[in-house]
Amino acid sequence: MDSALSDPHNGSAEAGGPANGKTRPPSTPEGIALAYGSLLLMALLPIFFGALRSVRCARGKNASDMPETITSRDAARFPIVASCALLGLYLFFKIFSQEYINLLLSMYFFVLGILALSHTISPFMNKFFPVNFPNRQYQLLFTQGSGENKEEIINYEFDTKDLVCLGLSSIVGVWYLLRKHWIANNLFGLAFSLNGVELLHLNNVSTGCILLGGLFIYDVFWVFGTNVMVTVAKSFEAPIKLVFPQDLLEKGLEADNFAMLGLGDVVIPGDQAGWEPHLKKNTHTYFYTSFAAYIFGLGLTIFIMHIFKHAQPALLYLVPACIGFPILVALAKGEVTEMFSYEESSPKDPAAVTESKEGTEASASKGLEKKEK
Repeated sequence: MDSALSDPHNGSAEAGGPANGKTRPPSTPEGIALAYGSLLLMALLPIFFGALRSVRCARGKNASDMPETITSRDAARFPIVASCALLGLYLFFKIFSQEYINLLLSMYFFVLGILALSHTISPFMNKFFPVNFPNRQYQLLFTQGSGENKEEIINYEFDTKDLVCLGLSSIVGVWYLLRKHWIANNLFGLAFSLNGVELLHLNNVSTGCILLGGLFIYDVFWVFGTNVMVTVAKSFEAPIKLVFPQDLLEKGLEADNFAMLGLGDVVIPGDQAGWEPHLKKNTHTYFYTSFAAYIFGLGLTIFIMHIFKHAQPALLYLVPACIGFPILVALAKGEVTEMFSYEESSPKDPAAVTESKEGTEASASKGLEKKEK
């Protein structure tokens, strides 16, 4: 839920400071530059590769691997659902013991993180397996009822290579569970971000504008209007943010003065940027424009944060950039109408499949009529 870019109060003990209340020494300019440059790079990687993998899934032959399409109604409801979840977490942390809540959340994200990381590294690991690797196929099947009333609850197919990836991911999971190390946190965070960009797909630009507009208000309100977002971000021990230490050069891998970026600031703008490669065009002008807009917006967030010395809602700057830049390019190319009228139907939708078949048949009949004439 953390959707704000924050600098843990350089030189302050407020955000993750030492338990004795002593203030940290100020971070060096080199350390700050390294931290925010690394955060920017980590944010760009899942956006870029997630969008590519999303396109491959969408163009694949297996419709079951298609990304989940977000409709305009889903986009309008998402900020409300996110607000309820954020407020619920805030109340939980106020009422119940923070230690037990974080233990429960750690176990939950331990399982999710292993699955997400395994799915992320699987395509890369396949290149390292030898040709003669004994790759056996398995199927995990849970059913309910019997005979004609039998229903499938879970039907998951996997192979030996998937088990190897799952084993490697489990090592990272145990490392995170025992140490809460920032590298393990980032591995899970990157996996969540890449899977989010890959598996969630906006069917048109209008849906993306609705989603970003709603989250723009959500982010600004919960960061500037209340202390809810900051309180939950400090209390919530889970890989829902990318972090990088500003004192890495001084303390090495044991550094503990972190700058952080919420995963919501990666996945949501990443989904908006990822719609354009689905267009049947030879160029990806809008994708690269959105990519540049994201870099500009996040860079502006960092700049403003250091001027005002306060955690910033990154979507306050990312949303105008990620919406405004592509619209300006569309205006220059005269493609505003085409950009907003584009809509991709999900192959999972029977109506969409029927409509596609009817369109193909209509085109074929028109072609025959022309030949007869």
